[in-house]
Parts: sequence; structure tokens; C-alpha cells
Amino acid sequence: MIFYSFFKTLVGKEVAVELKNDVVFTGTLHSVDQYLNVKLLNVKVVNPDKFPQLCSLKNCFVRGSVVRYIQIPTEHVDTELLQDAARKENAAKK
Repeated sequence: MIFYSFFKTLVGKEVAVELKNDVVFTGTLHSVDQYLNVKLLNVKVVNPDKFPQLCSLKNCFVRGSVVRYIQIPTEHVDTELLQDAARKENAAKK
């Protein structure tokens, strides 16, 4: 649940999503759910020469199980929020 809470704070921010099949999308994070499925708006394919069939995408829904990485700009990473969430989750397990 740590990552779900963290990604909810990034809604409206620009992110890059790399899939397990090596496709990389950039776009604005519109929503995320508890399975880390994400919906992106204003999508662009990073390598359009390799994946020309995806160039016409405007919005997309990505199933969480096919995501390899989600790249976040460093200015949007709140390490204190992540540390607090990790401490709370750890304390709840004890």
C-alpha cells in the first residue's frame, strides 16, 4: 500500500512508464488503483520509430502487471512521505 499511496500523490504529474515489452510511454498520470494499474493522458511513445502503431495514442490504461518501471522526476519524490509510510506499515505489522 506504500506505493499506491505514493502514486496517488503524483496524479497530474508527468511520468514515464516502461513496460515489460520495452515500450516506454510518457504522459500525465490521471489515475492509479491498488493494483498499480495506471491511466495516462497526453501519451507520447519515447521510441516512435520502433513502435509506429502506438503513435496515434492519446490516452491509455496500463495494467500494473505489465509495468517494469515508472520513472518520476526527482523534484516530485518526497522521501519523507515514503519513510513515514514505511514506518507506519512496519509498526502495523508488529
